[in-house]
Amino acid sequence: MTSPSAAVRRTAAVGLALAACCTAVPTMASATAPATAEPGGTAPGLGRFYDQRLDWRSCVLGPDDETGHALAKAGARCADVTVPLDYADPGGRTMTVAISRIKATDTRHRVGPLLLNGGGPGGPSLGDAPDTRKAMKDVGARYDIIGVDPRFVGRSNPLDCEWPVSSAIFSAGLGRAGFDRQVALHKDLAAKCRATNAFVLPFVSTRNTARDMDVIRGALDERKISYLGYSYGTYLGTVYTQMFPGRYDRVVLDGAIDPRRYGPRLLRGAEPENDRALSDWAAWAAKRHGTYGLGRTRAQVLATVDRTIEASARGFTVGTAPDSFRLDDTTVPTLLFMGISDDTDTARAALGEQTSVLAKAAKGQPTRLSPEFTEVLRSYITGTDSHYGSVQTAILCGDVAAPRDPERYWRDVQRSRAAHPVTGPLTNNLNACAFWDRPREAPTQVRDDAPALLVGATGDPRSDYQGTVALHGMLPSSRLITLKGANRHGVYGYYGNACVDAKVNAYLDTGKLPGKDVTCVKKKNA
Repeated sequence: MTSPSAAVRRTAAVGLALAACCTAVPTMASATAPATAEPGGTAPGLGRFYDQRLDWRSCVLGPDDETGHALAKAGARCADVTVPLDYADPGGRTMTVAISRIKATDTRHRVGPLLLNGGGPGGPSLGDAPDTRKAMKDVGARYDIIGVDPRFVGRSNPLDCEWPVSSAIFSAGLGRAGFDRQVALHKDLAAKCRATNAFVLPFVSTRNTARDMDVIRGALDERKISYLGYSYGTYLGTVYTQMFPGRYDRVVLDGAIDPRRYGPRLLRGAEPENDRALSDWAAWAAKRHGTYGLGRTRAQVLATVDRTIEASARGFTVGTAPDSFRLDDTTVPTLLFMGISDDTDTARAALGEQTSVLAKAAKGQPTRLSPEFTEVLRSYITGTDSHYGSVQTAILCGDVAAPRDPERYWRDVQRSRAAHPVTGPLTNNLNACAFWDRPREAPTQVRDDAPALLVGATGDPRSDYQGTVALHGMLPSSRLITLKGANRHGVYGYYGNACVDAKVNAYLDTGKLPGKDVTCVKKKNA
């Protein structure tokens, strides 16, 4: 799982967030709160959080703060919102949630604040406001656009378990030996989080993030907020509508997740979409055999992929010192998986270059890495961005309990392998949640209707289109914009489809949903 903004900027954004915040365990302060009740399943005593005055200041933290400088260029200011660590104990320790704001310039027709979440889970969204303002075109002038780093992310008291890797998403490998290594790895990752952050882990959850959103609403002195969420952000937005009915205005959910399927095994079931995306990319690469040397037909490219994965079971090294990386059959399939969530030529070319390097290494040939591929590998299989994998896992584990028995995962991997040899062992693999403490709260149940605008691509390899359709059915007043023919995760504002962008902007402008569901078509050159 990732977001459209994260797919483009994840490495840079996470690196900047780590540079901005240098503590693994949040710095907390004691607080005494008056006894006022608020909704959302929280205790009394939250009044002072809702009534706090925000100190708006420059977003720039230093000369190398690219996110801060981009925000400043767009006219944004930043503030820290104080929230309870534990909403059941609002008189206890507190933490801060960092937000940015580009204020509305068309004040006569101002709608209100639009909060952003780019997904992940665990992705920082503080820096997304300028891109969103651009995507909204003239409509953006009517909104205060609010970027948010959710609790324990980016500038919001970042959680870091000091992992040796930056992601917890790996394939199970080609055989039992690879799976057993995965069991040992994820047991160790869970133990490291418990050793470094045991005190705060119980409070890392989507329900608490939704409560933070409502505190932000109060601190902004607004009766309602609007919301734009991608990927995991659609689940967060759905949870907010259920916990705080009547406190939202216009809601856009892009790449939506079926809330009943959300949890540590969220990727299960999306194997057909990922296989199709891989096959479509192979056809694209075959037309460019002269550039990538992977095969002249779709079948030949896919055969090269299979041979590369088979060779990786013995392990091979890509790159040259000091930028060399040892890969195996648990990492190579994941690199391919990461590359097929976007079917634009730019993304496909990046995957072509990377797969060409992997194929050469599989044959024992020397390889050179581009700076971009070097950064991808460093960010994935080293601890450079440990924070990103740590908090992503903590959110998933803190929301929904995972099966505990490794043998259950192994059986699922084996069952999926025949039909989905590349993607099945990854989507069915276990993760650190198998060794995590149980969540404090039950997952949110969708029982209330919400008139949201949903956006989904039919070939979305991450939040599969059927999940978007399922959420549409759970929210009868919602409307669905379908983008046909795209293997793309996250569409509005990032993909360049004029039909989708115009429909979303019309809704944000008028507040009126389309009279019926809408179908858009992928551009031929997209």
